[in-house]
Amino acid sequence: MADPDLAAFTLVRKGHAFEDFHEGQVFLHHWGRTLTAGDNALFTTATLAFNPLYLNAEYARAHGHPDVVVNPLLVLCTAVGLSVEDLSEAGGPFLGLGKVEFLRPVHPGDTLTARSTVLSARVSDSRPGFGIVAWRTEAENQRGEPVLRYERTNLVARKRGGAA
Repeated sequence: MADPDLAAFTLVRKGHAFEDFHEGQVFLHHWGRTLTAGDNALFTTATLAFNPLYLNAEYARAHGHPDVVVNPLLVLCTAVGLSVEDLSEAGGPFLGLGKVEFLRPVHPGDTLTARSTVLSARVSDSRPGFGIVAWRTEAENQRGEPVLRYERTNLVARKRGGAA
């Protein structure tokens, strides 16, 4: 069998340019993600976060939880991942993340969804071919209960490098 001619495949660009973002604009991220006990155990051990709340169901139950608590950093990483297609898939350096609030515990079997609001968008002073965009992302579980809120900022390419 011959190798496929990769040039024959159409490249479908995703993501947005700087000019596509406007203050107050809301993105409802269409993906959701159910977090499993396996996801939690793998992430927690890979990151050496050996808190018994994340790994020991009996310990978690003794401290008022119905099951282990999903590592909050996995919840954060999942929420960021849910937002990438709409906010930053076109590329551009990640500049920072802040004002992180873990609002309630997430347990295995919970499904997270997220939405993001554009907080600001301005042309970069030092890199005029780019803009700086800030978003607030909020994640909730399958019951519509908020579980996480944070802000992040990315450098986002301008259309045609900012040329008029």
